[in-house]
Amino acid sequence: MSQAETNSPAVRRADARQSVRLGIDLGGTKIEIVALGAGRDGERELLRRRMPTPREDYAGTVEAIGRLVAAAEAELGAAGTVGIGIPGSISPATGLIRNGNSTWLNDKPLKQDLEARLKRPVRLANDANCFALSEAADGAGAGALAVFGVILGTGVGGGVVVGGEVVTGANAVAGEWGHIPLPGRTDADGPPRRCWCGRPDCIETFLSGPAFERDYAAAAGAAGGATVQADEIARRAEGGDAAARAAFARYEERLARALAMVVNLLDPDIIVLGGGVSNIPALRRDIPRLWAPHIFSDRIATRLVAAVHGDSSGVRGAARLWSAAS
Repeated sequence: MSQAETNSPAVRRADARQSVRLGIDLGGTKIEIVALGAGRDGERELLRRRMPTPREDYAGTVEAIGRLVAAAEAELGAAGTVGIGIPGSISPATGLIRNGNSTWLNDKPLKQDLEARLKRPVRLANDANCFALSEAADGAGAGALAVFGVILGTGVGGGVVVGGEVVTGANAVAGEWGHIPLPGRTDADGPPRRCWCGRPDCIETFLSGPAFERDYAAAAGAAGGATVQADEIARRAEGGDAAARAAFARYEERLARALAMVVNLLDPDIIVLGGGVSNIPALRRDIPRLWAPHIFSDRIATRLVAAVHGDSSGVRGAARLWSAAS
């Protein structure tokens, strides 16, 4: 059968009838859905769609997810399990969403409302946990016992997978690396920074993409508050721009300290970098050299690698919240 034939709607529907896992990445600006199903060479992607997130509109967000699922199942000709990666997490105490930077979701019974809308059980997990699960399953961390997945983007997050299972923790905050104070803080790190979460000096306030860009803008004296994107700062640093080199060196040194803390605490086999800032190759080259003085070991076997599935990892991991046999 030709490639065109294997990608035809009829074949996708036939494959879908065997087993469909739908994954949804609920982001602040877009909602993405993917369908994973059995193919002739193992599991493969059957469908992918996205739509803008109805910002500040909780009921509209629930409805948008309902429409995405209905449209996907109509196209595939089959119903599937639904897993959803969300910003924040479900409180074990109340069952409501908490700690989400998409603030219109906070204090809402999202799981219950989605189950009512979709008329089936739904599994929700933090988006960084979904990222880590995807990379541990068939990405950069495949075959590793312990994987720590890092998101360096608009925010900073982390997820822990051990033995192929997401570690949620007793308080459902395992992996919330971005909201720990930056370790080894000195006067060179500048004045205190207040995070959106209300805590001071969170790692996110130093290592998110916007934080990196603000640091460079301040050092470069950017006129009118002009924003230079993180990847462009890295290119300028490689090209010899003094302000960019200094800002990038500060970023790398802080990232090395923060990841060294993860190694000392979890001792993972592999750390997988995701998010927009992670696309800078120099990070994977430089950080293992910079983190060495901060790690409590005479030998460092932990590997630092890029995500295999890139921006697709979160939504793929959401689908994998249900096992293939579910």
